[in-house]
Amino acid sequence: MKTARRSVLPRPSRAMLTWFRLYLRWYVPRHFRAVRLAHAARFEQAAREETGALVVALNHPSWWDPLTCMLVAHALMPEHDHYGPMDAVEAERYGILRRMGLFPVEQHSPRGAAQFLRASQQIFSRPRSVLWMTPQGAFTDVRPRPLTFRAGLSVLAARLPRVTVLPLAVEYAFWNERLPEALVNCGAPEIFSATDESRTVESVDARLAGALTAASDELMQMSVARNAADFETILEGGRGMGSIYSVWQSLAHRRGRHTQT
Repeated sequence: MKTARRSVLPRPSRAMLTWFRLYLRWYVPRHFRAVRLAHAARFEQAAREETGALVVALNHPSWWDPLTCMLVAHALMPEHDHYGPMDAVEAERYGILRRMGLFPVEQHSPRGAAQFLRASQQIFSRPRSVLWMTPQGAFTDVRPRPLTFRAGLSVLAARLPRVTVLPLAVEYAFWNERLPEALVNCGAPEIFSATDESRTVESVDARLAGALTAASDELMQMSVARNAADFETILEGGRGMGSIYSVWQSLAHRRGRHTQT
């Protein structure tokens, strides 16, 4: 009797990622004033001291999140391989993403849960590998509280011998320019270990929700303050109020000068 062969998760293609980042450095500045990152040192230290599995857990406010994450992943941990689950249906449509670390998972099914666990085991067996997840499981506005997660991340963190979860808050906000800001905040890492006898799925879920809430609330305050100095700018777009408004300002200025003479 033949046994089914388990598929091997391909490693991300460095060449493909380099090409795609070049594309993002052209594409993203046409839609955002800047991509800004706060408190990067919180993640960089966790990556340097990495023991066990490493997971980035972020909120999921927008279609832009995967592209933002690719830029942030390279800025924070350029030497690591980065992976993330995606809807199996979408994976069929965007097959190129599988060459950049995304892997298909069926939604809301036992088979999907098994796919996710098998892929995670492969990822964590490889040195310098990071799993990125959106535990809310769907597009969600940044404002509702409390945060609620689907079971995947909490189950994973409760089963592994040791895992460090890095909470990452993302927000897109308009400040003083025509284009919006992509704002990212690294929260304080949470470490889960098998030596913690009180570790359960429920306790893990509560800690993770609290950590991501804290990172999101902190980012919300920085967003309201509109102080770019609170962030490191990892990608900058165009300045100004737009070409049409600039022309209007120029004409108004000239008209004012003629009126005064």
